Amino acid sequence: MNIGTAAEKSNLPAKTIRYYEDIALVRPQRAANGYRDYSDTDVHRLRFLQRARSLGFTLEECRRLVSLNDDDRRASADVKAIAAGKIGQIERKIAELHCLKATLTDLVDRCSGDDRPDCPIIDNLAGRRVRQ
Repeated sequence: MNIGTAAEKSNLPAKTIRYYEDIALVRPQRAANGYRDYSDTDVHRLRFLQRARSLGFTLEECRRLVSLNDDDRRASADVKAIAAGKIGQIERKIAELHCLKATLTDLVDRCSGDDRPDCPIIDNLAGRRVRQ
């Protein structure tokens, strides 16, 4: 099948599919005319990559997951370790976002929001000390 059909079936843009080919995450055959010829296996791999990326896995993590997917003798512990590591990253990001929200909430609460130029939000962004 051509790249347009593969894109439709995998729910990925053709540009992304070409990129995945450039970095060797997918290797379609070439037809006699030189065009890419995607198989059902390629589309399955593209769907796998699309889902993994939607869960936040990096391209290198995806590469490892694809390798494990292709290995019938894989240990599920290896897959679990990658997923558990991703959960740890997500938890750290959530904690960071909570801190950002708390800081912004505090600054918004301190800002009078009136016609005066005094603004603790601007002061904070400019690196000036914000009055308690």
